[in-house]
Amino acid sequence: MTILFVPSLISLLVSKAEDKGSPLTEQEVLDIRDNATAIVTDPEGILAVAERRGYQDIDPEHCWEEWLDFNRQD
Repeated sequence: MTILFVPSLISLLVSKAEDKGSPLTEQEVLDIRDNATAIVTDPEGILAVAERRGYQDIDPEHCWEEWLDFNRQD
């Protein structure tokens, strides 16, 4: 079983960073992750949601590193 964030974790982080108007700290990213709404589903459910969204969400276990990578792409 896998954790699925609803809405996606990456969209939550983008929204919070825009609201803040400056980069999120590691602690802020972890707090957002820890307080986000999530469900548990099987891998097929994760794939189905990713297809509907059009993107794969970041991994909650490595969210800080993946958040930094995401921001380097801009």
